[in-house]
Amino acid sequence: MKTMMAGLLTLLVLNTDMAAAQKKSNDGDLTHFPKGSTPAEIGKRVADRFVASPHPNFGKPTPPSRITYPEVCAWYGALTFAYESRDKGLAGQLTKRFEPFFTTEAAIVPAPDHVDHTVFGAVPLELYMQTKDSRYLDMGKRFADKQWGTPEGPHVKPESQAYADRGLTWQTRMWIDDMFMITAVQSQAYRATGDKAYIERAAKEMVVYLDSLQQPNGLFYHAPDVPYFWGRGDGWMAAGMSELLRSLPKDNPNRERIMKGYKTMMASLLKYQAPDGMWRQLIDDPEAWPETSSTGMFAFAMITGVKNGWLDKATYGPAARKAWLALVKYIDENADVREVCEGTNKKNNRQYYLDRGRITGDMHGQAPLLWCATALLRK
Repeated sequence: MKTMMAGLLTLLVLNTDMAAAQKKSNDGDLTHFPKGSTPAEIGKRVADRFVASPHPNFGKPTPPSRITYPEVCAWYGALTFAYESRDKGLAGQLTKRFEPFFTTEAAIVPAPDHVDHTVFGAVPLELYMQTKDSRYLDMGKRFADKQWGTPEGPHVKPESQAYADRGLTWQTRMWIDDMFMITAVQSQAYRATGDKAYIERAAKEMVVYLDSLQQPNGLFYHAPDVPYFWGRGDGWMAAGMSELLRSLPKDNPNRERIMKGYKTMMASLLKYQAPDGMWRQLIDDPEAWPETSSTGMFAFAMITGVKNGWLDKATYGPAARKAWLALVKYIDENADVREVCEGTNKKNNRQYYLDRGRITGDMHGQAPLLWCATALLRK
């Protein structure tokens, strides 16, 4: 009897241990999700919402004078999602949306004279990779090349030429947002052409920003004179490093420095993730509200890191999964994401950030959901 009881006890302990191990494994599982929260379902809903939406204008009721960067980011995300989900119908709709830029909507194609305008090139470059239509390549390269071309246009600053003389883009501003706007189009140009010059100069630029702006805790102030860790600002940097590292050749001399900056940031973000999976409007401020665009960007960075083996799956997989499942709860019946911080300039005032408007359906929030869905589907 004692032997039988001992055996049953051992079996119970083993089963408990196995269940605990299985639960731990499932917590970090980035492949299987409950029905209604799978990347295929969510990505499709948000992408279809994008297709049905008019060109946004930062919340204004009037049409934009030029295509805005939040739309570009969502468009890029929808295209990559269509590719990874093998949804040819969606890809066709996204391509059709672009066609007027060669004719009736040519006037609202932005000029490549500022980082927020030049990122537009990421979309035609993605279209070229998916369709092989040379019109898209020609347009996309024009944007990528101009970013490192001769300074000209209304946004040229006195320091623009000095940056160009250092081998940086003349569009350099030392705002953390730049590190997505610049790396996205340059990485895309490299992927489309195979010309390493594009991604090499983006990597050089990233190192300058890391050396200049990253704080000892791994995060980034909104600006050197604004000592606040604004969520979406840091999100642009996290997403930008992820996009760059995803394609940066392993023999690039700047890869090690960028990877160090990326991993330091990811480790810091782990400490500030709320129990519900969200990150906050001010990352390190427990009184700040949960904000979706930054959470989406950080989740994308962690998903990409785990999928590529840069981050430990047992550590970062659960954080990424928890963030994704939390974000899904912020999507309403129209496939609009809630609690998106409105467009935000810098200001050395904590209350300014806490009081920012919370928008529903803004492309700043829609885009990261699409990036996450794509990243979760990538092998």
